[in-house]
Amino acid sequence: MREYNVAIVGATGAVGETMREILASRDFPVNKLRLLASAASAGRRFSFKGEELGVESLNDDSFAGIDFALFSAGAAVSREYGPKAAVAGAVVIDNSSAFRMEPQVPLVVPEVNPQDVKSHQGIIANPNCSTIQMVVALKPLHDKYKLKRVVVSTYQAVSGSGKKAISELLEQARAQLGEVLEPEVYPYRIAFNVLPHIDIFMDGGYTKEEVKMIEETRKIMHLPKLAITATAARVPVANGHSESINVEFEEAVDIADIFRLLKSAPGIELVDEPAAERYPMPILATGKDTTMVGRIRRDDSVENGINLWVVSDNLRKGAALNAVQIAELLVTG
Repeated sequence: MREYNVAIVGATGAVGETMREILASRDFPVNKLRLLASAASAGRRFSFKGEELGVESLNDDSFAGIDFALFSAGAAVSREYGPKAAVAGAVVIDNSSAFRMEPQVPLVVPEVNPQDVKSHQGIIANPNCSTIQMVVALKPLHDKYKLKRVVVSTYQAVSGSGKKAISELLEQARAQLGEVLEPEVYPYRIAFNVLPHIDIFMDGGYTKEEVKMIEETRKIMHLPKLAITATAARVPVANGHSESINVEFEEAVDIADIFRLLKSAPGIELVDEPAAERYPMPILATGKDTTMVGRIRRDDSVENGINLWVVSDNLRKGAALNAVQIAELLVTG
């Protein structure tokens, strides 16, 4: 099998480190791995398949000879260096919001729209973490019953804001037993609190995170007129995003069939045994590559409606794993 030269941009961040771990654990055919980050992180060393690799400072010449460039350093970095990597011959798989809604850039979740990778022109976008786990759960249900309307509320872990946010949560939690610490990452204390505010507020009162979920879901599912609304909240959980999803379908729903569809769908782990108090939770999803679905029940307030509770490791399936899976689609053809 052919081996490929791979670069990780933002290699020292939470998602970048997870990308490196997943490339190794899934035995992606890597010939050489190049770790790229800001000048401040240059020289740091990480292990990859028994080899010690040094972090290099990102620059215009970083992508010579690279086949796949996995970006996890934020939209500004992606906008500056993504096109340069593509011109150098690399396929860019970008985890930021920089290119997601560009018409010529495919937005891909391999369990949902793998065929879209074929239309790439050098850059493929990785969707928002909360969008990924939702569409993985919705895809098999849409194929059978056709989505009519989706209402989603997210309960997102602080790891979605990076390493500093994880540290802030842990430090604030400890401080609540003693001194009070001023918030730095978030506008208010996150420990023992819930913030109905992720990313900036837009016109109309939605946050950018909520708009992302709406627009990205329509693009990924090829449903430009899908009725969908979202509310996104940050919760004091270190890792693992949770979502309450209310779905209304065009056709009459059989709940037993919903269970069967989800149980056999790729990337999904069905965890729904109320009598045994088994349901998806962040502590169960952390470290897993599956999207966990449970609390499945009919919504009697509307015709053809159901409720789902969906949980996933946002650093893995919500970011790093999905990016590697996209690269795997290209490798396997």
